[in-house]
Amino acid sequence: GSIRLIAYVVPDTGETPADLGEFVRQRLPEYMVPFTYVTLDRLPLTANGKLDRTALPALDQSARADAPRREPRTERERLLAALVAQALGVESVGPEDDFFALGGDSIVSIRLVSLARSAGVGLAVRDVFEQRTAAGLAEVAEELSVSAPDSDDAGVGGMKPTPIMRWFDARGGGIDAFHQAMLLEVPAGLREDHLVTAVQALVDHHDALRLTRKPSGQDNGAWSLEVGPVGSVSAADVVHRVDTAGTAVDATLVRAEAEAASHRLSAERGVLVQVIWFDAGPAERGRLLVVVNHLVVDGVSWRILLPDLIAACEAVGGSRPPRLDPTGTSLRRWASLLTVEARQPARTAEAALWTGLLTAADPPLTTGRLDAARDTVGRARELTLSLPPEVTTPLLTTVPTAFHAKVDDVLLTALALAVAQWRRTHARGRHTALLVDVEGHGREEIVEGVDLSRTVGWFTSLYPVRVDPGPLAWEEVVDGGPSLGQALKRVKEQVRSLPDRGVGYGLLRHLNPDTGPVLAGLAVPQLGFNYLGRFPSAGSPVVPGRPEWTVAAETGLLSGADPATALAHGLEVNSMVRDAPDGPELEAVWTWAPDLWTERHVRALADQWFRAIRGLVRHGERFDTGGHSPSDFPLTELSQHDIEQLEAAWRVQK
Repeated sequence: GSIRLIAYVVPDTGETPADLGEFVRQRLPEYMVPFTYVTLDRLPLTANGKLDRTALPALDQSARADAPRREPRTERERLLAALVAQALGVESVGPEDDFFALGGDSIVSIRLVSLARSAGVGLAVRDVFEQRTAAGLAEVAEELSVSAPDSDDAGVGGMKPTPIMRWFDARGGGIDAFHQAMLLEVPAGLREDHLVTAVQALVDHHDALRLTRKPSGQDNGAWSLEVGPVGSVSAADVVHRVDTAGTAVDATLVRAEAEAASHRLSAERGVLVQVIWFDAGPAERGRLLVVVNHLVVDGVSWRILLPDLIAACEAVGGSRPPRLDPTGTSLRRWASLLTVEARQPARTAEAALWTGLLTAADPPLTTGRLDAARDTVGRARELTLSLPPEVTTPLLTTVPTAFHAKVDDVLLTALALAVAQWRRTHARGRHTALLVDVEGHGREEIVEGVDLSRTVGWFTSLYPVRVDPGPLAWEEVVDGGPSLGQALKRVKEQVRSLPDRGVGYGLLRHLNPDTGPVLAGLAVPQLGFNYLGRFPSAGSPVVPGRPEWTVAAETGLLSGADPATALAHGLEVNSMVRDAPDGPELEAVWTWAPDLWTERHVRALADQWFRAIRGLVRHGERFDTGGHSPSDFPLTELSQHDIEQLEAAWRVQK
């Protein structure tokens, strides 16, 4: 099931595969060097004289000894290869295996940086994107030294609101019901006192879990935020035991307990976490429901909290004090830095970019307009669809790797193509550009020295993106025709043109008093898009290598909000990849305002999005596809080797 780059060779000289491998290694970056070379008498061709990829012989697994994966040359390479494998959840990774070709993404890269720092190796997320391999990372990694804590980053005390917090406040509705939850299957023999001790370690370690949000006392409806000191939250009040010995735990029971837990949440009293243990008895595996107010958690935070909770439980169960890996920059410090960054001249200058983007044409998709009083969470409709592993696997690996792109780029390209086709078939014009609000993880490296790889909080960034793949015939999209590659490259470049992955928009919209009112008066995109990355599916270990802690089968990621909260968009699609036993599956949840969209229209658009994704996958299977685009070669960082690659890519495109 692993991804490998295989070279098929028809030799016309006496050179051996080893000679060819050395020749290639001297001329290509490590991640483009084939894993092995298969010698053929001739390349198989179709009746039309083109390469028949399906007839190429599969790699003989027994032949791996003849072309082994290169062993790490240094201890640092060995360590980083092991950490890359751990971050990806695979058995092993070679020093020259491409992180992204194996399914890595921006969120997994944050976990890799966190794992490296825990091992004493300093990396940045941008290093992962630039180097891509353990060997490359070993060249730029730094040895971390133990330093005194930053006196300005105690993490405790009054805190500034972040852009996403202000965005939520503008939607109305109560914050207490706004939550996310995960259900785990836990080892038999878990004890309540051990669980309380572990949860206490968790809330003491992660500052955000001790946040309070209270009225400021002013008439403008503002709130004051404060992070309480260690010990201000008692785990004994957080953990609740439900006796399920001899009874079944099903989705109905879990949802009832999740709803009860959400009613106990109170940002004003600092109650932001609830842990419900379904105790099936000492000999049976139980369930553990973790409910966290969305004010202090996001997709990346779950990847920090759950492994930490498991590590703390195992330590206490082994009669050891729980010691969690240190965090870097606190949420409180980050919020303060954002407030300063929002007023920097270079950041303020971005306002013209966002203004131009939001004032360009965006013809309506529906006859009505979004109404905050009418179109609320309580009235929203929802539809969940998924793509099978045979489509999702290349979507995560071969397609983005071929185009030096991200999974998000591929998904946005497909969404723009689908919306354009939906417009054509529903009398909404032939407009090909798509204005869409995109959610990002928000942990961008915009301030020197900041490390958010192990910081828990709600960091999400939300920013508008205008992508235009150009006019393509729908038949070519579905068939994976040659023009799809250029469409993907166009969208990739349009997304890359936004500075710092769009984080500046939220700063200027919500934290800058000069630019905020101007941006608030502009149009809001009709669609919202979010790709949450990869999550384990039911039955999969929460942490690789610890099979006794798994995602429970009864229900998946749960969430809730105050029904009175206004919808941010008339139509949204939230997608994630679930790593199922048979392979990864893309899951898409469509949410819409029923007074603007009908289910029939949403299903039609969702179907066209999936068909466009399949078309891009088909296009990625072509032997003549892929290549670089200008953003792959920042002009300030071009080496002679980069220039030669750029010239070669240009010749291919011509």
